[in-house]
Amino acid sequence: MNETMVCAVGNVATNLTYRELASGPSVRFRLAVTSRYWDREKSAWTDGHTNFFTVWANRQLAVNAAASLNLGDPVVVQGRLKVREEARDGGQKWASADLDAVAIGHDMARGTSAFLRTPKPEAVQRRPEPAWETPSVNADGDAPVQQQAQTVAVT
Repeated sequence: MNETMVCAVGNVATNLTYRELASGPSVRFRLAVTSRYWDREKSAWTDGHTNFFTVWANRQLAVNAAASLNLGDPVVVQGRLKVREEARDGGQKWASADLDAVAIGHDMARGTSAFLRTPKPEAVQRRPEPAWETPSVNADGDAPVQQQAQTVAVT
């Protein structure tokens, strides 16, 4: 429940790696997030520090991301932040900031995009909705009564 949810705006920094796992599809890529600030001395916008995140997406989000994203695309990623620290060979400490993505989209402030809804899987078919209305019957009880709309004049 107490997970750190973040929203990161940046560029896809690596090609996407797509895999079919036993738990379902998975995709990962690196996201470059560069701060920008107004430099008064230069009277221009200047790039600041760049942070890199490894973005992980699973299931249908992974399938859609793999079909939609390319290297260099400006994106917005919302997800759970996970910071990992490990010791590498030689005792060197290494840290990684990962985003377990909940939502990914193109950054519409920097371009346009065309949305295509993915079809629902055929394995999950919905049953038809039952007819909840009971047809009216005539006084004999054998045939439905055709109800006609009535126009009422309001004065």
